[in-house]
Parts: sequence; structure tokens; C-alpha cells
Amino acid sequence: MKTARPAAPLSPGDVFDAACPSRRALELISGKWVPLVLPALEHGPLRNNELLRRLDGISQKVMTQTLRELERHGLVLREDLRTVPPHVRYRLSELGRSLNVALVALDRWAEHHHAALDAAARLHDARAAP
Repeated sequence: MKTARPAAPLSPGDVFDAACPSRRALELISGKWVPLVLPALEHGPLRNNELLRRLDGISQKVMTQTLRELERHGLVLREDLRTVPPHVRYRLSELGRSLNVALVALDRWAEHHHAALDAAARLHDARAAP
């Protein structure tokens, strides 16, 4: 009779390997709106329209798609308030809160360094111009 061996601990993965499942996580969080939606939910639940007002430039369609994808992957929790007309709120899950720490840091980095990035791009473009 064979005895079951304990499962091997999951490896942290190697994001440089094309077959690494962690690449799916990177693809999810590297979307245009995910690094903004999660931090927008940092201070508590928001309704869809509140998120739309907070994230200037996102369409209703893209907001809905983004929230569904985040909910599907366990980063956001959808709460149906069971009202007429229907009202739904979104909040960060524990997993979403853990990711949000990194995304808030990334957002702050972008806010502090956008001018340097723009200056470097202008300098590069000026050197490359004929």
C-alpha cells in the first residue's frame, strides 16, 4: 500500500520563465486601471459611480470589466446592498489590501518622478531627431 507523500511546498516561481504562473498575476496588475482602482478603494467601500468620479478618464464599460476581473481574482469583494434601484459597493479583500501596499508605493513613485521621466524622454527624443 502506498502512503501519500505531503505535497511539495509551492515555489515562489520565476517570473522570467514564460511558463511561470506568476506571470498571470503580473499581467492582471499591469493593466492601465488596476493600479488606480485598488488604491481608490484603500479607505473603504465605494459604489461604481463613486469610483468613476474618482478615476478621471475611465469609461463605465472599462470600469465594469476591471471590477469584474478584480473580483474574479479575489482582489475586490462585491457587496450587493439589495435595494431598489440596485446598489453595489466594492471593497478590497485581504488579498487586495496586500497588493494595494505595493500599488500605493508605485503610485507615489509615479507622482514624484513623472517630471524626470518626461525630461528624460524629451532629451532622448532631441538626441534622436535628425
